[in-house]
Amino acid sequence: MLGVGGGLIIVPVLAFSFSYLGFDPALIMPLALATSLATIIVTSVSSIQAHQKKQAILWSLFKTLSPAILLGAFIGGLWAAQLPSSQLQIIFGIYAILVALQLITGRQPVDGSRKPSKFIHSLVGLFIGSISAVVGIGGGSMTVPYLLWSSINMRNAVATSSAIGLPIAIAGAAGYVSSSFQLQHLPEYSLGYIYLPAFFGIVITSYLTAPLGARLAHQLPVKTLKKFFALLMLAIGLKMLW
Repeated sequence: MLGVGGGLIIVPVLAFSFSYLGFDPALIMPLALATSLATIIVTSVSSIQAHQKKQAILWSLFKTLSPAILLGAFIGGLWAAQLPSSQLQIIFGIYAILVALQLITGRQPVDGSRKPSKFIHSLVGLFIGSISAVVGIGGGSMTVPYLLWSSINMRNAVATSSAIGLPIAIAGAAGYVSSSFQLQHLPEYSLGYIYLPAFFGIVITSYLTAPLGARLAHQLPVKTLKKFFALLMLAIGLKMLW
């Protein structure tokens, strides 16, 4: 409905839920982040199919960005898995506050005549991939503004960003999982840091409710709702920091 990546909601909801369920505090944030990325693998495939029907994905740009995105996301997942849960919570809290401020101001880069080189694309891809994996998101809140700055129109920027979310999610989740197989005392029904009950619950219900959100986007005052969502993200960010 709001056009904002699900990871921004999934991660804090999982973190608060895992805390309520009495999970080991040292495992809560890695579990939330890895599980969020795993769900994005499935939901991004559905999103790609929808955008591809409208021929809106710029596959040449996707191919240019993907290698650096994959590398950055895998490294980000590996690195984040080594950090204390409390530090991951602080990083996510700061990121949520930044997203909230962007939504409140509504600022986006103005289309121009910029044509970044492959080297610039690679540097930005590394950055977006690594940060996205660390905060458990598909990266749309960074990818779309970058593509707009790169003179891509909004329609193609959103569609291409949805495609880029797939390699971010795959590589990021792989980074977390590869760091967690030797761990003891993971919750039952976990695949490394991916908590399977939450994964299946989110994937099934989001598949059913995403079309409803898309319909509501055309019926409700989305700009106003985004302001309320921004306040929610601000509250979540401050709660994480606290």
